[in-house]
Amino acid sequence: MPLLVATAFLALHIEGTVIHDACHKAAHPIPWINQLMGHGSAILLGFSFPVFTRVHLQHHIHVNDPKNDPDHIVSTFGPIWLIAPRFFYHEIFFFQRKLWRKYELLQWGIERSIFITLILAGIKFDFMNLIYNLWFGPALMVGVTLGIFFDYLPHRPFRSRNKWINSRVYPSRFMNILIMGQNYHLIHHLWPSIPWFEYKIAYEKTKPLLDSKGSPQRVGIFESKEDTYNFLYDLLLGVRSHTKRRGRLRKLINLLPLRSLKKSLLKLINKTYIGKD
Repeated sequence: MPLLVATAFLALHIEGTVIHDACHKAAHPIPWINQLMGHGSAILLGFSFPVFTRVHLQHHIHVNDPKNDPDHIVSTFGPIWLIAPRFFYHEIFFFQRKLWRKYELLQWGIERSIFITLILAGIKFDFMNLIYNLWFGPALMVGVTLGIFFDYLPHRPFRSRNKWINSRVYPSRFMNILIMGQNYHLIHHLWPSIPWFEYKIAYEKTKPLLDSKGSPQRVGIFESKEDTYNFLYDLLLGVRSHTKRRGRLRKLINLLPLRSLKKSLLKLINKTYIGKD
């Protein structure tokens, strides 16, 4: 069983890059094959391809915008170890903003029907243990890795909206294979039509340009005491405020009866805020 679980995890981990490239029309040059790869990988990951595509494109348009970047919620509204469940917010965002086009709402319905049918079949024919162990469990683990390497690490510290510094690069041959190019995430944001296996090549050719623009080219976790502190905070709590003086978090904290606790929490929130003021 452990070998099967590991194999399922590896397969779904790869599917994360397939759906990502497919939503940028970079998985395959033939459009209908690209679409097939996108829908197939979405079903395997428990996603919906139209939802993933439209929401992810909004992320590209509004990187690090707390109101309009759906991935900002994924990265900054809770601890890293709970990052996977926050991907469900994408579905809410998709319907709140009415992002679907043409037949995409129908496609969403078909994919969700397939998902529900598989669950009902598992209950009726008694193979839910197989679904839990070889699908849901690995998918949850992949959700954590996708959240960390596609959302959290590339966009720390979540402040800049400048296209040259709103994402980062941390060059590594090993990481390039392990996370399929997401250590060159800034390259993807600058030129999203490039497939993942060309990120490293594009980075090496454009490094002088990135240097001149001041683009972040390190992982940014342990570069300073502030980086380390913020990473540990995100690991354990991760809820970020976007203002120094006002905000929902401060209103909730001010309702607490204990003054000392209130003071400590406000100090923590002020130290970890990611707004501009």
